[in-house]
Amino acid sequence: MSDQHSHQSFETRAIHAGNTADPLTGAVVPPIYQVSTYKQDGVGGLRGGYEYSRSANPTRTALEENLAALEGGRRGLAFASGLAAEDCLLRALLAPGDHVVIPNDAYGGTFRLFAKVVQRWGVDFSVANTSDVEAVRGAVNDRTKLIWVETPSNPLLGITDIEAIAGVARQAGVKLVVDNTFASPYLQQPLALGADVVVHSLTKYMGGHSDVVGGALVTADEALGEELAYHQNAMGAVAGPFDSWIVLRGIKTLAVRMDRHSENAEKIVEMLTQHPKVTQVLYPGLPEHPGHEIAAKQMRSFGGMISFRVEGGEEAAVEVCNRAQLFTLGESLGGVESLIEHPGRMTHASVAGSALEVPADLVRLSVGIENVDDLLADLRQALG
Repeated sequence: MSDQHSHQSFETRAIHAGNTADPLTGAVVPPIYQVSTYKQDGVGGLRGGYEYSRSANPTRTALEENLAALEGGRRGLAFASGLAAEDCLLRALLAPGDHVVIPNDAYGGTFRLFAKVVQRWGVDFSVANTSDVEAVRGAVNDRTKLIWVETPSNPLLGITDIEAIAGVARQAGVKLVVDNTFASPYLQQPLALGADVVVHSLTKYMGGHSDVVGGALVTADEALGEELAYHQNAMGAVAGPFDSWIVLRGIKTLAVRMDRHSENAEKIVEMLTQHPKVTQVLYPGLPEHPGHEIAAKQMRSFGGMISFRVEGGEEAAVEVCNRAQLFTLGESLGGVESLIEHPGRMTHASVAGSALEVPADLVRLSVGIENVDDLLADLRQALG
């Protein structure tokens, strides 16, 4: 994060970091530099360091500066998707023979990347309950290079004590990666708690409007940032200028959106906990949630993601999803509109039969910013 923004509040940084007025026209929104190459003033005479848009693009630079400022990091990097960001990170930091500790509850695409792609490259992994510090410590071996954490996790809303796991990582001499997609930097700051790298799917809360796909890495380590930037350029899965501009626009309202997501979610959780057809509600804001105290310590509020289990098993859960009307049946999360899905058949189908398999009676909600009374009415009729 630049010194210019280090003293500012989150809401101010979200609007102003990286968003310098255009020097030519004074436009307050950074232009979309829809360009592949740049005129050089003589061989090697680059204007502002720009030569080719895979290596750097001014619109993407604006987003990357913004991302670093929001996460309290020194270097932010924007990618074509969240999985592209993860792939770059893994190939930059790992080599055949290395080992990673991954969560027993994680995004299905992350598990697929480890199990079907990275493992074929000769990188091994172990699954651990990252909510259990000793379980993580026990999973680390002399080949471990990374500990990977999602908190809150997808889709079971598990909570990991970032500061405690960062201690395990430091003691073992390995790096801690935290996927901060569910919380967003508004609700949680993993780098300040000891993480080495933060991962985001910018598609979700950061973009916030279900109209863009993107990913990000942020680190506070300058040398690590340079290493990741080298691989970003060498591998090439960068965020395009228009996508970067769309995410920048979404981030400006991140704080107010997250406040409303969290407020709506808390009211929906209250209804679900009292509904006779709901057998369990998974939400870190509930006092009975095993990670509630840690979440209250490391998060500003508890976010807009809820999972719950229903009577009647898998078919009943699928029917709830099918009957919803205002909640859109669809994958992804974090948009202004509310979404509902069946993780076992949708986002987490890739973990079926593995240690990450999710309960068949599970329904996941991404609570939007609509009027909460309308959302409650839709869920009541969907539950029957």
